[in-house]
Amino acid sequence: MSSATVAVVGGGYGGIIAAKALEEFADVVLIEPRDTFVHHNATPRALIDPQWAEQLFLPYSGILRHGRVVRARAEKVEEQSISLDTGEQITADFIVLATGASYPYPAKFDITDRETALARLAETHSELRAAPSVLVLGAGTVGLEVVGEIVSAWPDKAVTVVEPGDDVVGGRYPAPFRAEIRRQLRDLGVDLRLGTRLVETPPTTPGTLAPFSVRTSAGDTIAADIWFRCFGVAPHSDYLAGDLADARDDRGRLRVTEHLRLRGHDTVFAIGDVTDVDEPKMAAYATAQADVVVANIRALAQGDELTAYQPADEHGVILPLGPTAGASWVPGTGLLGPAQTSEYKGKDMMLGAVVDRLSRPVGTAS
Repeated sequence: MSSATVAVVGGGYGGIIAAKALEEFADVVLIEPRDTFVHHNATPRALIDPQWAEQLFLPYSGILRHGRVVRARAEKVEEQSISLDTGEQITADFIVLATGASYPYPAKFDITDRETALARLAETHSELRAAPSVLVLGAGTVGLEVVGEIVSAWPDKAVTVVEPGDDVVGGRYPAPFRAEIRRQLRDLGVDLRLGTRLVETPPTTPGTLAPFSVRTSAGDTIAADIWFRCFGVAPHSDYLAGDLADARDDRGRLRVTEHLRLRGHDTVFAIGDVTDVDEPKMAAYATAQADVVVANIRALAQGDELTAYQPADEHGVILPLGPTAGASWVPGTGLLGPAQTSEYKGKDMMLGAVVDRLSRPVGTAS
């Protein structure tokens, strides 16, 4: 198997876990336009602490021991070949697509180098710190984590959340969890506007200090000094060419089999946000899918049986509202309060767990 080449397209959560495990028995090429791995799940904390933001960026050279990292963007991916925007052509026996999805800044950013990203985060922090009032569009997990960080750092800021749905976090989770989140938001002084939307987009650039006012579909007027858009996911899959292009569904997600292979393509796998499995999308699901893909590539090389990926029947969630507040829902356990939520995620936004997983030798216990 040592002569087999595996190309991993995308170095996010699932991609880097897959590459790290695959390099133990294959020649790995990781294709990624960023110069470092980015712990995007912790960017809400970076908005209120620019020094803390530096910890989000982890060099790929410190994660992979043998694999080759190619800093480039895949422009065209076919059955066993990948054309890069640098002009290089990569051929591989197996391909793992882990290109994720885009999401509005600040949850994610399309900047590909660490220094520019840090500068933008610092600039946004400065603008946000000076803003007396904040408008956040979207009451999903990302939007509420941003809100929680803001009110924990600056309790005197007026924060308004506008959500078209009739409840927080999309109504996917049990009522007790959502009720607890609403209660804490109320206690934190957040103005939560559910079941309404803006009539027009704010006239200013998101993350920029510039006072404005907007109208809602309920007929209200909201005035704020800065705003953030915290909704809108778009899978990165437009690079697929030839027969692979047919794997995209009408939302741009990749349709995969139970073994996480693109339908009709035995040597092309996909994991993470770009796939049509596991909703809502979470880094934990991407890493679990990566483990299955690694096992299946090894099995194909050795002639063994493939492993089927089992999506979760019930989805849990850990939603910190700053370092010490928030709530979680754990299947089989139920509702967890601020103290446990802080311990699991709020304290360090899971940075320690991510660094541990990426630095730990493959095969060692967690």
